[in-house]
Amino acid sequence: MMDEYGTHGWGMGAFMGWWWLIGIIVFVLIIWFILKSKNIRNRPYFPGNKSAMDLLKERYAKGEIDKQEFEERKKDLT
Repeated sequence: MMDEYGTHGWGMGAFMGWWWLIGIIVFVLIIWFILKSKNIRNRPYFPGNKSAMDLLKERYAKGEIDKQEFEERKKDLT
């Protein structure tokens, strides 16, 4: 009976003993990607971490607010 399947199908193929290693590598890569994505969000240049003064300066530089409004809001922040 066993001779019908040989070394292919669900039998013990040439690389059957190495699948646990591939599983560990995939698991480590998934954990690494998760940790790396969290690290990207914590960097200071990420837009969510800008201070109120940085955002105010940025709006003034883009022309969204005029000098008078910039100075008023700057006083409120300091």
